[in-house]
Amino acid sequence: VQLQASGGGSVQAGGSLKLSCPASRIITSVFVKSRMAWYRQAPGKQRELVAELTSGGNTNYQDSVKGRFTISRDNAKKTVYLQMNRLEPEDTAVYYCNVEGASGTYWGRGTLVTVSS
Repeated sequence: VQLQASGGGSVQAGGSLKLSCPASRIITSVFVKSRMAWYRQAPGKQRELVAELTSGGNTNYQDSVKGRFTISRDNAKKTVYLQMNRLEPEDTAVYYCNVEGASGTYWGRGTLVTVSS
């Protein structure tokens, strides 16, 4: 099962984007109990965790995005989101969604976010 993230694009610093990652091919009973996460990989750098949302509803964020990014999920739509506000040039990267559940770990194809100063 390959997920497809969307919502990336080019924005100026200070702008906002909302990334979406539908997981329609993951059965609902697995999705609702899964850990969700967004990772990003900037050019020449390793992939890093940006935000995670546990099945219990706890969230964790990378320090650099705290207060600016929000991870959320819609179980009815089986979709995970990443709302990104006050974007900075340092946020430029390919963003990947990740779903980790009882049936396995799934990655989305990345979506590019470019933030210009």
